[in-house]
Amino acid sequence: MAEAGRKGRGRRVILWRHGQTSWNLERRFQGTTDIGLTETGVGQARRAARLLASLKPDAILASDLSRAAATAAELAVLTALEVTHDEALRETYAGVWQGLTHEEIIERYGEEYAAWKRGEPVRRGGGELETEVADRAAPVVLRHADKLPAGGTLVVVSHGGTIRTTLGRLLGLAPDHWESLGGLTNCCWSVLGEGARGWRLLEHNAGTLPEPVLGDDD
Repeated sequence: MAEAGRKGRGRRVILWRHGQTSWNLERRFQGTTDIGLTETGVGQARRAARLLASLKPDAILASDLSRAAATAAELAVLTALEVTHDEALRETYAGVWQGLTHEEIIERYGEEYAAWKRGEPVRRGGGELETEVADRAAPVVLRHADKLPAGGTLVVVSHGGTIRTTLGRLLGLAPDHWESLGGLTNCCWSVLGEGARGWRLLEHNAGTLPEPVLGDDD
């Protein structure tokens, strides 16, 4: 009966990446730097919000950085839901990497960059480990998902790297396999559904035709 009851809940968590920023276009590592949306990014958020609103979400949770908060606000307008902001959903802090382009990072910190891409635990730029990002973000997502009604939907508006680590943690993947989850395009999302044995990945990088991934985690 307990298993049947778990299956019956059918909750969903939609992890939605923010819209385009100028640093995305310049391929600058953003991390926790507070960069706002471009005009294109606002348009992306409005288009995606119309699609997500049709899923009738029950709650919206977002990073407090302006690019995520502004993206979440577009969905809030259409759903009349209040957005809950939490700094635990911010992007990975990357120390001295922040503000540098990918080319500059490779030139100055090539070995560190290569080790990260191999899946090794690396404090990029002297910042956070990916597992530390998951440690702060995943529990917040789970806490809010637990508040959902049966069959309810939570939309979480965050950042590419944070979404990747949260997906990896909730799916029970080993940290060195998190890189196998491809990066999200601006304003695209992944969907987790509640199954008998935990969370399952139902959709990944949904919401648009294929476009380049421009972000810290590409």
